[in-house]
Amino acid sequence: MKSDSLSTTSSFEPVLTRNIHRPGSEKIETYLGNGGYRAARRALERTPAEIIQLIKDSGLRGRGGAGFPAGVKWEFMPRDASQKYLAVNTDEGEPGTFKDREIVERDPHQVIEGALIAAYAVGAGRAFVYIRGEFFLGVKRWTKAIADAYEHGFLGKNILKSGFDLEMSVHRGAGAYICGEETAMLESLEGKPGNPRLKPPYPAQAGLFGLPTLVHNIETLACIPHIIERGPDWFAGIGTAQSKGPKIFSVSGHVNRPGNYELPLGVTLREIIYTHAGGVRDGRRLKAVIPGGASTPIMTAMQIDVPMAFETLRAAGSELGTGAVIVMDETTCMVEVARRLTRFFSHESCGRCVPCRIGSVRLYEALERVERGQGEIPDIDRILELAHGIGGITFCPMGTALVNPARSAIKCFRNEFEDHVRKGHCVVSRRAFRGGPDGKDSHRR
Repeated sequence: MKSDSLSTTSSFEPVLTRNIHRPGSEKIETYLGNGGYRAARRALERTPAEIIQLIKDSGLRGRGGAGFPAGVKWEFMPRDASQKYLAVNTDEGEPGTFKDREIVERDPHQVIEGALIAAYAVGAGRAFVYIRGEFFLGVKRWTKAIADAYEHGFLGKNILKSGFDLEMSVHRGAGAYICGEETAMLESLEGKPGNPRLKPPYPAQAGLFGLPTLVHNIETLACIPHIIERGPDWFAGIGTAQSKGPKIFSVSGHVNRPGNYELPLGVTLREIIYTHAGGVRDGRRLKAVIPGGASTPIMTAMQIDVPMAFETLRAAGSELGTGAVIVMDETTCMVEVARRLTRFFSHESCGRCVPCRIGSVRLYEALERVERGQGEIPDIDRILELAHGIGGITFCPMGTALVNPARSAIKCFRNEFEDHVRKGHCVVSRRAFRGGPDGKDSHRR
């Protein structure tokens, strides 16, 4: 599959991550010295409607996983509401995803500036930062950055003498993966259990405390100052026709150089893995890739020339998600991959609806039997039947995330599931590690 890419990585200049390795990058003095808050000054000199149009023209889509057009989302916010909120989602809990954490720890003022511009555009006078409870350094960096922004006049009353007011505070979550879903995050912010809400109404109509609320991911907000500073045409000139701008890809797994890589949308998995992440470690062969975080369907090594964009990955049977690329080499047992990821999603289910609460347990139990060599061939089809009865019909998107690992692993590597059943052990792990003491479960050492 070829990309209709509008730019190449050879001429690409990182912007979201350009300052994160500089000494003191988290400090406001460093940010100001690098031109920080200049975009905010420019934005406050224009009308909110003009800012919204700039974001629409840029083609910016949400970087939290759904990929919804940001400018359209801003237009959904009612203009006549007397009080509106902005919720900043830093609850990064998707396995394999660590881009937002690095931005917050290394360059938080970039996000505050983006939040200020977004709040001004939609008329929100109060911003709530929700951060994953385990991100201890991130909480400290957020708290310090917000305090410094107040001190320098970028938050509070009459910001930069524009007449616009914005109050901001940071709030820690309690470690629930489900709170990454926007309405579950709002419930948690209200002091309730982090359970998803039924939509509609959407947060733009009835969000935090029942008031119109704009919810955005960290990376999405970080893009906004650069769009204002450089213009929407610059942003739209990066990426593909339907997926515009730069994207931070979190690369982990069996690669020589794991880490965050900012590249244009439309870059291929091959380039990400072999050019930027240094290739598969120990000279082994690539076997499988999860392209967008643990909730996105697994792809095979034969698909690594697929461009990393919303539309191309969907056409290939997967999703861009958060852009978290998890690389697996030839020693990986795909049955074990499906089992472990299903266990994670089953554990993180809020339990609100029966297909997710009960179905996730049954799905995990079936995978456990097959992985231990205690299953039967019909169990493989039962797993697919369970997945069909869960994905797409649950209260929130968790159901689809839950079944993607098992369903895609069977689709791409059914022979491994059948080998576990027929031979009573994992052929892949025996070949890789020459077997455990009893010849079974050697990949669990």
